[in-house]
Amino acid sequence: MTRQGRVAFGRMEAVSFGRPAAEAVAEELAALGADRVFLMVSGTLNRETDEIAKLRRALGDRCVGTYDRMRPHTPRGDVIAAAWAVREAGADTIVTLGGGSVTDAAKAVRLCLANGIDTPEGMDAFRPVKGADGTLAAPAGKAPAVRQVAVPTTLSAGDFSGLAGVTDERTHTKEIFRHSGMIPSAVVLDPAVTVHTPEWLWTSTGIRALDHCVEGVCAKEAHPYGDAQALQALSLLARGLPAVQRNPADLAARLDCQMGMWLSMGPLASGVPMGASHGIGYVLGAMYDVPHGHTSCIMLPAVMRWNRQVNADRQALVAAAMGRPGEDAGDVLDAFIGGLGMPRSLSAVGIGPDKFQRIAEGAMGTPWVPRNPRPIPSPAEVLEILKLAA
Repeated sequence: MTRQGRVAFGRMEAVSFGRPAAEAVAEELAALGADRVFLMVSGTLNRETDEIAKLRRALGDRCVGTYDRMRPHTPRGDVIAAAWAVREAGADTIVTLGGGSVTDAAKAVRLCLANGIDTPEGMDAFRPVKGADGTLAAPAGKAPAVRQVAVPTTLSAGDFSGLAGVTDERTHTKEIFRHSGMIPSAVVLDPAVTVHTPEWLWTSTGIRALDHCVEGVCAKEAHPYGDAQALQALSLLARGLPAVQRNPADLAARLDCQMGMWLSMGPLASGVPMGASHGIGYVLGAMYDVPHGHTSCIMLPAVMRWNRQVNADRQALVAAAMGRPGEDAGDVLDAFIGGLGMPRSLSAVGIGPDKFQRIAEGAMGTPWVPRNPRPIPSPAEVLEILKLAA
């Protein structure tokens, strides 16, 4: 039987790279015909650098407000607070400048505005619903009308998807909200604005992008379209991340990382699911506030080793793309992540065996653990992976 699939292209109109952010954003907004622009930005960048001021100067009187209080993992309460601010400003476009939590927040804000959601509880209506085949899909709802232009300062890559991870503070659960219309209209990749990003955050989110590539290539549903982008992204990230660590002022290496981040979304954007590394990572972040980049640093090698019996041929592609052909991919990733000084175990981030059962049970409710290439029918299998990462 021949391979089957469907690639649905998103509604992103442009990606600008290698140009000053303020200049490129102004050009993208002009192309969109934006008149009332709201900034959702990193609080640290707003307080401690002039990057946000540069944006405001470029926008002039089109800038109608700023929100800079989004916490990590995008809590629902913060999303609703930001939505009220955007609503009251009458904005037609949101510009985000910051990390993945800010980017995801703006996507969720736009969904809330389109569908009249004005309380954290109101977001319940847009939780994914399980279809007859067991896959999760977005419920019916209106597409966002407010546009988004994203300027990422980390390598999480959420800027390139129609998904938003939002944490429900009532249950400490990170949930995926999705709509094809949530993808930003444009993304601006300016390596110069990333020099302010702390090294640990830059590097760990780079491993998050690596995680997108690896789980995409190793998925049962992998296909050549996604592989082509993910394998090139692995090469760029494997070269770029150590180079930036050696010389933080190397803008060419930073741009390599950003291009790798962009390409890392090829599998996910074309319908390839992630696996247990992402699924367990959601639980570690929402329940225990582990930064999502660190969750990939810890979980990805363990998941690869646990999965190897069902996809060794696909894992070989990963090792080769990272310049280590013929070696075990789990070992290659472990050495690469460790060489960058990232945490390598759950104990390194304060997660002991006493928490494993709760994590395992929570992981079963994520969208990605059920899609892992080696089947995970119960929490017992998640526990096996957690012990490998202990």
